Amino acid sequence: MIKVLLTTILLHSMIYAGDITIAVSANVSYAIDKLKAEFAKTNPQTTVRVVLGSSGKLTAQIKHGASYMIFLSANMLYPNRLYTDKVAITKPIIYAKGALALITTKDRDLSNIVTLMQSKDIDKIAIANPKTAPYGIATKEALENLKIYKTIKHKLIYGESISQTVSYAITATDLGIIAKSSLHSPNMKRFEKGKNWIDINPKLYTPINQGIVLLKSARDNQEAKAFYDFMLSDRARDVLVGFGYIYKDKK
Repeated sequence: MIKVLLTTILLHSMIYAGDITIAVSANVSYAIDKLKAEFAKTNPQTTVRVVLGSSGKLTAQIKHGASYMIFLSANMLYPNRLYTDKVAITKPIIYAKGALALITTKDRDLSNIVTLMQSKDIDKIAIANPKTAPYGIATKEALENLKIYKTIKHKLIYGESISQTVSYAITATDLGIIAKSSLHSPNMKRFEKGKNWIDINPKLYTPINQGIVLLKSARDNQEAKAFYDFMLSDRARDVLVGFGYIYKDKK
């Protein structure tokens, strides 16, 4: 009986030995499947399980004991907090820099976004919540630098993550300010640059430096370390660039 129990426990541990669970900010949801596929080419025995959410909410889950092994954040603030609190076991490193885009599902004149967003024809504008999403912080900063945040604040509809903001932008609002990476997902490719979307001038907001850390649950876990190293490799860089990110080398 004891031998059977020990064998069962051993088999169970072997089945899940190659599993890792990572917390991923919503803006990376559009690229994560391709990143996993590229990683699997050299690590076919490792199963990467992904939990998506806003960086703020994922950080709260991590602090409350969620057993994620790696955190891919949409900024450096949350990883730095986890490192300071000794929840992260590696110093945060920038793995990519995100960008903002303005999107509309209708044909509109996008030549002057200040005039457009203040127009009486625009009732609702989707943005990520600045309280929980780094892309929301960047969006608010851009609107403030355009000197229109206060005048259009009543029009803003907040998504709790960038993926929810994208959903609002294409189904429920007149405009949306979203992560440029989302435009590379298959269901967004019907939208044309210059006609349905344009870049938000990156000089209007602080660079969206996205950070990665290994968490306590990953201590001595070789599979987690392998995925962490992969995310800082040229192979991951090529995938991220293909999804609209600006890659940042380690420093």
